[in-house]
Amino acid sequence: MLANRKLLTGATIGVLVALPMIALVLILVKVEDVTLSPTVKYGMVFDAGSSHTSLFVYQWDSDKENDTGVVSQTLSCDVQGQGISSYANDPQKAGDSLRECLDKALKLVPAAKQRDVPAYLGATAGMRLLREQNSSAADQVLAEVAKTMQEYPVAFKGARILTGEEEGAYGWITTNYLLDSFTKYSPKTHTWLRPEAANIFGALDLGGASTQISFMPEGSVMRQNEASKFTLYGYNYNIYTHSYLCYGQNEMLKRLAKELIAESFPSTRVHHPCYPKGYSETISLSSFRTSPCTNRSDPRLPLGDTTVTLEGKGSASECLAAIRKLFNFSACGQRQDCTFDGVDQPPVRGQFIAFSAFYYNFKFLNLTKRQPLAEVKEVIEQLCTRTWEDLSSSYPKENPKRLPRYCANTNYILTLLLDAYKFSETNWNNIFFQMKAGSADIGWTLGYMLNLTNMIPAEAPARVKGHMPSLWTAAITFLVLTLALGLVALLLLLWL
Repeated sequence: MLANRKLLTGATIGVLVALPMIALVLILVKVEDVTLSPTVKYGMVFDAGSSHTSLFVYQWDSDKENDTGVVSQTLSCDVQGQGISSYANDPQKAGDSLRECLDKALKLVPAAKQRDVPAYLGATAGMRLLREQNSSAADQVLAEVAKTMQEYPVAFKGARILTGEEEGAYGWITTNYLLDSFTKYSPKTHTWLRPEAANIFGALDLGGASTQISFMPEGSVMRQNEASKFTLYGYNYNIYTHSYLCYGQNEMLKRLAKELIAESFPSTRVHHPCYPKGYSETISLSSFRTSPCTNRSDPRLPLGDTTVTLEGKGSASECLAAIRKLFNFSACGQRQDCTFDGVDQPPVRGQFIAFSAFYYNFKFLNLTKRQPLAEVKEVIEQLCTRTWEDLSSSYPKENPKRLPRYCANTNYILTLLLDAYKFSETNWNNIFFQMKAGSADIGWTLGYMLNLTNMIPAEAPARVKGHMPSLWTAAITFLVLTLALGLVALLLLLWL
């Protein structure tokens, strides 16, 4: 009996010696290099526009496709209040206004990654106008927003005023990225590919203080200051882009009101052909001095704080005629490749995405479904003839400050697209009015981040030593058996 116990114990110990050796062999053989999934990087950009500010958070994998990150939008946050330029007299409030959205962004980004998140603020036409009017006030506003952003655990990269051409060019990048013009994911090959017949879109952006047009012309861009060059996903792009300051819709409305008042002065009750009948609005002449677009002295107007009442007339034809006067078309002479104010532009080419205020105004009239130009004109004309009572009762949820302006805004859009940019009946359907593509907003911020990812070094994918799953499972099994038999051997030794 004792001999049998010794024999069993010896056999168990022998197996205990053999099993770890087998496990060791399995662990050492067939070792392979395994590439770990790339880490996710984040970036945030504030779009500080003339009328409001928004924060966008983007993410992309740390390895990049031909040196450009494949970026997606993960957060959009609207800052409460007006644009940062409205805080010229109290700059600290400009910085404080950003805090709520920054707090939301940090809840989204993992704590371990926050200090590596590049954070930018780009200010557009509202701040360009403030800089023209009061450069020290503009600097103070930028200093305050920078101070606020530096209080947060992110990699603050700067707050600056974008040029109009940068705003237009980055909007063009966003548009084409979201519409898969640069690169497209292939589920079949699990790679990002450049479409064989890439359809490059033009971009039309209408803001509160400026408007931009950007597209790839047929030939070369005529003037270098209107050309933007980019390298994206390994390909070079050369586009035409131009920004018209003071031709955003809010500044257009101010300029229109000033011109109507000047033509009628000294009368303090002025007919406004674009406002609906029954609507009136009182403004002070001093309000024109708050913007460089309307603060030029006009001998037809006094310098005091005279108040004037604008009374709606509801005339579509007179509205269109009054808006056309805001453009200096005669400065182009007989030149065909010229828009207005003597600005050269190649002929428009290809399809265009019209976003921001282009989209919002046409969306109100349900004109974003590529209706023929004749139908668009008819709908706008009918809108302009409706009374204020009719409009306000038909659209009770619409902002009452915005509602009376749709006639002027849509006629302005028609004038800009048809008379200035020279779209026509034949290529009108090449314009798509939209604000989103997929789940991302169309605007300059995504294009800005895409271009910046060219400058952010790519991380090589991390590599570790790994095993085939079957070998790893077998090794673990032998180790578990070793432990179990070790326990049995111990019990047998105690038994002896």
